[in-house]
Amino acid sequence: MSKELTETQKKILLYIVEHINAKGYPPTLSDIALNFNYRNRATVQQHLKALEKKNYITRTRNLSRSIEVNDRNNLYVSRPVVGEVAAGNPLLIYQDVVDSVDLPALANLPKNSFLLRVKGSSMKDAFILENDVIIVKPDGVYKQGELVVAIVDDSAVIKRIYEDDEYIRLVSENPEFTPIIVHRKSKNFRVIGSVLGLYRTLEAGRKRRLHRSS
Repeated sequence: MSKELTETQKKILLYIVEHINAKGYPPTLSDIALNFNYRNRATVQQHLKALEKKNYITRTRNLSRSIEVNDRNNLYVSRPVVGEVAAGNPLLIYQDVVDSVDLPALANLPKNSFLLRVKGSSMKDAFILENDVIIVKPDGVYKQGELVVAIVDDSAVIKRIYEDDEYIRLVSENPEFTPIIVHRKSKNFRVIGSVLGLYRTLEAGRKRRLHRSS
């Protein structure tokens, strides 16, 4: 599988792989059309024919769920989980690798991104759950209301960030948790980076999902 894919073809192939991992069977043409907002299935057919020609997938004619991904193991790369981050009370972040996960190579994550495992339930309403792995881009650039990983008094938290001229609020996505408020000039606070997405393994079936952060 050496032929290059267009960006659209990469997205469709990644969707097919993740659909199979999550549900145990491939998507139909209608599923793909709905996911990518295509008005008809002919557009999907064109992309699937291209993927088939480039030997990324195999299809059986006249079957609705006949897409098979060729050499699926090569579509993933192993990435280390370098610590834990609190979705709850602040939690120490480790300097050693604590685990590793397989992420889709097609996701094109920034080279300097890193992975942290979530502990706690304070972000559950943002669908970030205990033991999820978040993907962090460590550039310190963020927007109001964006999900970030921050260090507060040497502990790491994942929160939504809001700021004004004087204070910064780190807000949970769970009404049981009160915001963390720090002064903008505090020396015990810094933003590590923004959250690009998360990885989740469903233990019962060892199924993998990759979600992009909004």
